[in-house]
This record gives sequence, structure tokens and C-alpha cells, in this order.
Amino acid sequence: MATEEKEILRGGQFLVKETNCEDIFTPEDFSEEQQMMKESVMEFNDREIIPHKARFEAKDFALTEEVMRKAGEMGFLGVAVPEAYGGMGMGFVSTVLTCDYISSGTGSFSTAFGAHTGIGTMPITLYGTEAQKQKYVPKLASGEQFGAYCLTEPGAGSDANSGKTTAELSADGKNYKINGQKMWISNAGFCSVMIVFARIEDDKSITGFIVENDPSNGITMGEEEHKLGIRASSTRQVFFNDCIVPAENMLAGRGEGFKIAMNALNVGRIKLAAACLDSQRRILSIAVDYANERKQFKTRISDFGAIKTKIAEMAASAYAGESATYRAAKNIEDRITLREAGGNTHQEAELKGVEEYAIECSILKVAVSEDVQNCADEGIQIFGGMGFSEETPMESAWRDARIARIYEGTNEINRMLSVGMLVKKAMKGHVDLLGPAQAVQEELMGIPSFETPDYSELFSEEKEMIKKLKKTFLMVAGGAVQKYGPQLEEHQQLLIAAADILIEIYMAESAILRTEKNAKRFGEEAQSAQIAMAKLYLYHAVDIVEEKGKESIISFAEGDEQRMMLMGLKRFTKYQNYPDIVDLRIEIAEKVKAENKYCF
Repeated sequence: MATEEKEILRGGQFLVKETNCEDIFTPEDFSEEQQMMKESVMEFNDREIIPHKARFEAKDFALTEEVMRKAGEMGFLGVAVPEAYGGMGMGFVSTVLTCDYISSGTGSFSTAFGAHTGIGTMPITLYGTEAQKQKYVPKLASGEQFGAYCLTEPGAGSDANSGKTTAELSADGKNYKINGQKMWISNAGFCSVMIVFARIEDDKSITGFIVENDPSNGITMGEEEHKLGIRASSTRQVFFNDCIVPAENMLAGRGEGFKIAMNALNVGRIKLAAACLDSQRRILSIAVDYANERKQFKTRISDFGAIKTKIAEMAASAYAGESATYRAAKNIEDRITLREAGGNTHQEAELKGVEEYAIECSILKVAVSEDVQNCADEGIQIFGGMGFSEETPMESAWRDARIARIYEGTNEINRMLSVGMLVKKAMKGHVDLLGPAQAVQEELMGIPSFETPDYSELFSEEKEMIKKLKKTFLMVAGGAVQKYGPQLEEHQQLLIAAADILIEIYMAESAILRTEKNAKRFGEEAQSAQIAMAKLYLYHAVDIVEEKGKESIISFAEGDEQRMMLMGLKRFTKYQNYPDIVDLRIEIAEKVKAENKYCF
């Protein structure tokens, strides 16, 4: 396909425009450089992190810091940092790839790594002045110094802009005096530099500052928090008592802190999804290895249908998560390249590139964090009683996974954000929801076609199902917006149900497009198990869309409108030929069992 024919969809447009499989990026498209990076990161994880799992679980904070320094020496902390500031200056896909494969040894290191490279360093590279970047970023990229991000307060969690920490300008205008308290601060115990958010006077929005961690300058720390998981990740309260910060350490402009916080979280969300991917692969591989060894009733437990179901479902969700994460990562990278070509600085291009796909970042954060938890839960179940013991790695994987649904914005907040942002984009004319939503309304009023379509080609019915699921979302969201208008955000249960429909569409479509692309180049036979996973994931997605669609429609429509929409929902969630999901699961499980690991 000619390059100019490839259309880079804007964020959220996946819902209203068809994507060609050739136009998406898949893990099978990694360049030679990316493949080498992946192997290097995996080797580091196998050498420096996994053998020391017990020490991480015993809250060895010094070990986390030591391994972070080693990651800095290897260049892993500077993958996303421009070369001008001591980093590798690699593209967004490589950043995501590094985060993916370095994060599965333990959630403790994963959290330290993610907090430092993402929200600890990125606000300076993206919003800092040239002087700020020259002063702080090279040391952060090399691991000579570590970063922390001080946003959350005792009274300000999801409502990030409601913080009470204050910044008061001195009479001579040279310094700000910061007072307040921050909590749940990752890397607090060993950071050198903090991004701190505070309010100046009665400003509507908070302001960001770069603050050096100097105990003699009014900064004190609480004790290390004792947490359910990520036990060796340093998490402390930070207190600021007349902490003096030079005026030139303000990040971006006055009152722009909320914008910095939100954009840093967008990057954090897709990276958090990436950080859960290899954990899923590893959990499944360990579980399958155990199931292949363990015998009950003189039979390997991996030969039982109940265990095959678990193996297949774990593999399918890991595969869909991978497909969607790398699809979005490449979209972001392409958008950054496009903006740079159009004259934006690297800073502006990266900021706008990530911001463009904020909806996809929220979708991924929710979907993958929930899938890794389910995966760990099933991992424990496959191990049975042993899974509940600290001697096996399953219980720590389960505990570590739990935080992923809370930080970088809770999953509830991210669900509501994804739909809210989509509606805002539609209002701005960036995504045409109105036209397609009206077309769906007209279709509902018309007489359905009773022709039997030809579904002989690979995924022809599945792609038709995806189109119908998109119509379901447009029907539900269109009806809800018509009914509630700007008050829609007050109807949280409806927003969350609509978000679940949106999430399933993106994840299922990503798995199908990846598999279609690879079936065309490697042959359908070579992709047989992948085809089964994409079909299995879609089957469940259709069920979820049907359930959430029904819940939504009943909540806001009544009478004839409700009856018409429920009939539409039935039409949009009906297969012509239902897949045999028992056979699909068997095929996937047999492939994973034979390879004794996640092998896709």
C-alpha cells in the first residue's frame, strides 16, 4: 500500500472509521533495533530482577534503588529522553516496549521504573525550559538522580485540581515558599527531584514546580507505607514546611499544573497498560508449566477441560492487550512524527501526539489492568492450594496487579473520562459522532435486510460484528447525549456502561486487525491459534456489549423508543454463525501447552 494512502486516524476515530489491517502496527512489526532492545531488556529482567523476587517481597527498598541505578547504566531510564539531554531519543513504540518487558519481574521495580521514567521525568522534558532540561534531565536519564511526582493529597485523589498545598511568592519575586502535604508518593524514599503541584493565591488551577529533595529545606518524609503489593516500591508521605523553591523552577506557566498533571497521566496510562503485558505472559507461562507437570487422577491437569478453559482465556486476553497497546503506541508515534514534520518542536509534538490519543490511553489502562488481575487470579486457581502460598510466584503477582486498577486515575475515573473525552472531541468537530449516530437512528427505523451475507473470507463475519458493535455504541451514546446533553457527566452508571462498550470494541478490533495482518503475510495455518484467540475475545466482547447496551438503554429510554433500541441491540449483537468457543479454547490451550509458555 502506498504510504500516502495510509490514513493516521485521530484519537477516537476508530469508532467511526474503518481501519485497514495493513495500517496498524503489531508486535510482529518490531524493527531489528526494537527486537534487540526487547532482548536486552528481557535479559536484564532475568538477571537483575527475577532471581531477587524474595528480597523485593521482603521490602528491600535498597535493592529497588540499586536495580534502578543499574537500569540507568544500561540506558533504560533514558529510552524516551531526547539525545540532547543524555537519552537514547528512541520512538514511542520503543518506550512502550521497554516498559513492557522490564516490568514483569516484580511490581515493586515496575512501579519505581514507571514513576521515574514517566511522571517523574517527562513533565520536565515536555514542559521544562531549556535551562531546566539541561540541569535535570541528563541526571534523571542516567540514573544518577531519581524523580518523584507529588500530586495526590489526603483530600485530593481523583479530584487532582483540589489540592491544598500552597506556593507563596516572596516579596522580591525570586522564590516561592511551598507548604503542604502529599501522600502515596512513589520513589519518595530515594528521589532527588520532585515534580510538586501547589496553588498560588486563589488560582483556579494548580501550578507545577521542580523541587530538589533537600531535608534542610523544609522537606520531611513519613515512614514507608506498608502496602498490599508492590512492597519494595518506596511509597511515603512528603511534607513541605516553608520549602523555598527558586521562581525559575516553576514548570510551564502559572496555573498550568493541572494541564501538566493530566498530560503526564495520559502517557502514564498507556505505559501502565504496557507494564501489565509481560506480567500476563509470565503468569500464564508459569501456570502452564505447573499444569503440565501436576498430575491428579493419573492425568496432567493441563489435559482437563476446566484448566484448558483458563489457559485459553488467559492467552486471549493477553493477546488482545498486546495488540491494542502496540496499535495505540504506533498511532502516537506517527502523530508525533507528523507534527514534527509540520514544524512543531519535539516537546510540542510529543505533548500533542499523546494528548490526541488520550481516549485510547484510558481504554488501555482499564482493560489491561483488569485483565492482568484476572490472569493472576486464574494463575492462583491453576496452582490450587499451592497458589495461595508465598512459595509460588502467583500470590505476589496477584497482590502486585491490584494497584494497577487504582493508580494513574482509578478505572472508574478512566471509564468516565474515555466517554467524556469522546463527546468533547465530537463537540469540537474532531470526531464526527453525530453523522454516524443519525445514520444508526435511520437504520433502526428502516426494514432490516434478510439476505444471507457471504462470510467465506477470514474474519468477514467478525469484522461485520465489530461494525455492529460500533453502531451499538453510537445508538447508546447518541441517545444518552440527546436525553441529557451537558448533564450526561452526572449519570455515572450510564457513562461506565457506555465505556465498557467502547473498551470492548477497541480491544476486540485490535486483536482481529493484528491477526488479519499476520494471516495475510504468514498464512492462515501459521496463525491458527491467533485466529482462535481473536474470535474468542470478540465472542466475549459481544456478550459484554449486549449486557451493557441493555443496561444503558433501559436507564434512559422508555416506551416505543426503548423497544426500538432494544430490538436494534438484539440485531447488532447477533451472529449469523456463532463460533464454537469450546473448540476455540481447546485449540488455543493445546498450542500453549505444547509450547509450555505464552508463545504468540
